[in-house]
Amino acid sequence: MHGVDAEIATGVGASTVLPLDGVTVIDFTQVFMGPSCTQLLGDFGADVIKVERPGRGDTSRGSLPDRDGADNPIFLSINRNKRGMSIDTKSDDGRRVLRELIATADVVVSNFRAGVMERMGFGYDELRELNPRLIWASGTGFGTTGPYSALGGQDVINQAYSGVMWRRSSDDDPLSVYPTTLCDYTTGMHLFQGILLALRSRETTGEGQKVEVSMYDSMLHMQMQEASMQLNRGFEVNWGRMPLTGVFPTTDSAVCLVGGFSPDPLLHISAALELDEDLTRRPEFASHEKQVENRAVLQGIFAERFATNSTAHWTARLESEGVLNAPVRTLAETLEDEQTAANQMILQAQHPTAGSFRMLNAPIHLSRTPATVRRVAPRLGEHNDEILKENGFGDDEIRRLHELGVLR
Repeated sequence: MHGVDAEIATGVGASTVLPLDGVTVIDFTQVFMGPSCTQLLGDFGADVIKVERPGRGDTSRGSLPDRDGADNPIFLSINRNKRGMSIDTKSDDGRRVLRELIATADVVVSNFRAGVMERMGFGYDELRELNPRLIWASGTGFGTTGPYSALGGQDVINQAYSGVMWRRSSDDDPLSVYPTTLCDYTTGMHLFQGILLALRSRETTGEGQKVEVSMYDSMLHMQMQEASMQLNRGFEVNWGRMPLTGVFPTTDSAVCLVGGFSPDPLLHISAALELDEDLTRRPEFASHEKQVENRAVLQGIFAERFATNSTAHWTARLESEGVLNAPVRTLAETLEDEQTAANQMILQAQHPTAGSFRMLNAPIHLSRTPATVRRVAPRLGEHNDEILKENGFGDDEIRRLHELGVLR
């Protein structure tokens, strides 16, 4: 594994001023969409205070059975550079404590169902009165109005609602779940962008604002090209059904082929596959429209040829003809790849409970102020006392909150 020490990977010393230094974030998020956003805020300097439920914490602390329990790799992967508070938000004292923190904070982030923050007493209108400079950021499943606003937002559910799940490379392919959290991650990155835009606007106006994103909107926006064709031409573009694009098994694995971005890609594919004929000379493949019409026959020829040799053989042949292609790899293979190491995408850190562990670096590379890993993901309630003391709470008051079970 090409893991590297976090400090080496970031190339930043402790004295470097990061883009979000001085920004305080009160983080109510859970699972993946919200935490992926707030982790990036923390990576670039924000002081992120993660608010968790006493006893259970973030749902991702128990997503899968793991030997490290609440400090498992799933949780550690998306909660670094945060300080942890475990506080009872249902109690008057708990809400009072959080309101005091929010009064001087810059950003509040949540990813609950629409209306949950309001019922907790932390809605935008209420908190704006408390702190006019506050940026109140929310990620939901479907938005805050409309017929779906009360539904639970979840990655796979939004794959189905958004049309993404329906679009397949072939009608013969069964409808299935995309196995990576596509909706969560995309929406988390839109939430991150919205917060940065609001911070930039506040530099000019001095005022905070509400930032809202939803999985539903994010997945629609991801399909802007397909949606435009549907809205304006009445049919849906499906990039997976392009006649010269596909995945083809070889003798040892598979090759992904993308025949495009050149004047006559089929000519070069024919040469790369060492076929007995130039397929462009056959009338049924003479134009893009004909290739679409006869895609099954054309791809059958490709499949038969790819099955005769190894992935390495065919990728080399396709490269020699300038045809876009790639070996189909496992995640384990990708993590071991030299390019992953060259991009410094794997960090190694030490956690007090989980010990030495590896995780992915931020994908945004800044030359002067790159992402840093200043602290690993917090243990549940690890920084309760530290945060309260910084915000003017005395020892007696903190002790009382512990005795009442508000802090646990």
